[in-house]
Amino acid sequence: MAPILHRPRIADCPFARVLVLGYALATLCCLPAGATLTVAAAFGDNAVLQRGVELPVWGSAPAGSQVHIEFAGQSRTTTADEGGKWIVRLKELRASSEGRLLHIRSAQDHLTFKNVVVGEVWLASGQSNMQFPMSACAKRMKAIEAILLEEPDPRIRFLRIGCPDSPGFRHIKRSEIAWTVDSRATRPGYSAVAFFFARKIANVLKVPVGVIESSGGGKPIEGFIPADEFGKSEVLRPIAELAQRDELDQVKALEGGLIIRNTAGRPGRIFNSRIAPIAPYAVAGAIWYQGESNAGKGEDPRNYRFKMKALINGWRKAFENPLLPFYFVQLPAYRNEAFGWVRLREEQRRSLTTPHTGMTVTIDLRDTDIHPANKMDVGERLALWPLSRQHGNPGMVSAGPLFQSARVEGRTVRIQFGSLGGGLMVARKDGAGPVTETPATDLRHFEIAGADAVWHAGTAEIESEEVVVRSRFVSHPVAVRYACLGDPENPNLYNRAGLPASPFCSHLSFLPWAPSPSPEGFRKGE
Repeated sequence: MAPILHRPRIADCPFARVLVLGYALATLCCLPAGATLTVAAAFGDNAVLQRGVELPVWGSAPAGSQVHIEFAGQSRTTTADEGGKWIVRLKELRASSEGRLLHIRSAQDHLTFKNVVVGEVWLASGQSNMQFPMSACAKRMKAIEAILLEEPDPRIRFLRIGCPDSPGFRHIKRSEIAWTVDSRATRPGYSAVAFFFARKIANVLKVPVGVIESSGGGKPIEGFIPADEFGKSEVLRPIAELAQRDELDQVKALEGGLIIRNTAGRPGRIFNSRIAPIAPYAVAGAIWYQGESNAGKGEDPRNYRFKMKALINGWRKAFENPLLPFYFVQLPAYRNEAFGWVRLREEQRRSLTTPHTGMTVTIDLRDTDIHPANKMDVGERLALWPLSRQHGNPGMVSAGPLFQSARVEGRTVRIQFGSLGGGLMVARKDGAGPVTETPATDLRHFEIAGADAVWHAGTAEIESEEVVVRSRFVSHPVAVRYACLGDPENPNLYNRAGLPASPFCSHLSFLPWAPSPSPEGFRKGE
């Protein structure tokens, strides 16, 4: 809905109206850019504002004019600079489900936005698995179909940004985006991952949750990274330099290269149109589900961890928050011939070295489709990260077992994990229900290799807080890995919080990343 725009009244005399109209038409071409009061399009009816932080509000107005902001008992005034830009910052606000008016006025104009609430605001982005809507999941999963029929939750609100990619900053028009409140009409179109994430947070924290969703199908990570971040990394700089010269085949030939199928694969093109225009809107953090387009046929997933670091750093700069929490989804199971997915999952796991990040593991949510239907577990597992890390919920575990180190003892490898969540267990996951412990079942998908980098299936057992692996075919083990297949059947290591262990490989140089014509069938190497 467009804002209410109040202007000084024209005289009721018809002759006066004609004179004023004629003058406006005659001088329209002479008006400077930004002569009308505007505010960033992320602000609007039904918006959610972030609680507990200073709130930047910004826009444009005639140069030198005063702009006045009123919301929730606060009042701020600023002056538009020589370029017509203005910004104010509201003081921290408490969460409130009460819909209030946001007033923004100048001497000439007055904008009013209705039903604005205060709570948690999250940026959700990535490619098609983040964009994948509730309606599509419901067609394949009864539990989600039933949720479409539940009573709407007015605390949950979405702002969808789907603007085309751009070579430079793209101003988003107010007519292009609008906040929506959860309803039976809007819910089917919401990102399923983001909806279940928001619902979990709203139910636990009892506050409104707004999601700014800016994902798009088939989009590689390069397009989401600010272009200037490529120049800060020796690993990534060649990508930007070659793309700028339109030498796209050479980009593909790089280590960690990518097939630039369209303009969205060029550095910064998606960031310019979908992320930068809404920054620095105050958000609690970001959630991310992407990687398929960097691990598909012909793609080289190596160096993805460097791209993740550039993405996170660039977004933190844009949103003026060097500690911005960033939580992401590790790629799920998909086809055993999808070697790129195996390596990219490991690249994602190693991205956890960037501070204030968290990873949600989905390797146990098997599906035959590249778009798994069970987005309920994905979104709810993602929500565990802010609930445990940012809101200090006692007893809430955010992640399953994460590989820390491996110790070789003769023919045996002992593996140490973090995020034990009460201890290790063997379990099984079926559908959307909780996991079931299966103590009589052997651990699966553990392998060890010697210096020859040839992998052999190992027998694995839980001993206290470690997993012990051995193989009669390997007398001098060097490396160990777990669930390093495109689609491992029933990877069954969990912690007692019911969360799955991440796939891992102790030696990155031993991990295959692409098919090879060699007899071994893989290309390896860092």
